[in-house]
Amino acid sequence: MKEIIYKPIGVIHSPFKKVEGMPIQPKAALGVKGTVELDTAFAPGLKDLEGFSYIILIYHFHLSRDYSLEVTPFLDDTPRGVFATRAPLRPNQIGLSIVRLTGVSENTLDIEDVDIVDGTPLLDIKPFVPEFDNRQSEHVGWLSGKEGAVQKMRADKRFDRL
Repeated sequence: MKEIIYKPIGVIHSPFKKVEGMPIQPKAALGVKGTVELDTAFAPGLKDLEGFSYIILIYHFHLSRDYSLEVTPFLDDTPRGVFATRAPLRPNQIGLSIVRLTGVSENTLDIEDVDIVDGTPLLDIKPFVPEFDNRQSEHVGWLSGKEGAVQKMRADKRFDRL
């Protein structure tokens, strides 16, 4: 396959200086504040974004140097296929988070519900649109019965190859 190269359009800032101890999903990071600092060349692309409550941040797991096709996810003790998890040890270190947008000023976004380590390179921003993005799910795989556990779980050293 042909190689694909992306260049960051900005950087995500958060109170988390290391992975260990971070919330593992935005739902567990309610109220955690951060900012997105966009390269000024991309600031015109923020026009009309302030009308959305939530945005989807697509970013690069810059601390991840390796991948594994089987990982033991934070909410389980059983090794799972990486594509059945949201673990950072992925063949392409791409992450995504849906965060609350609380402000737009020039090339800076104020955000909440941040579960991202400080200094993470931003690849793209998309508006979250409930009509497009919400789905009623009949099955959640190995996560069945673990509802609510994400609120208490914090990142540990299980992905210490980061």
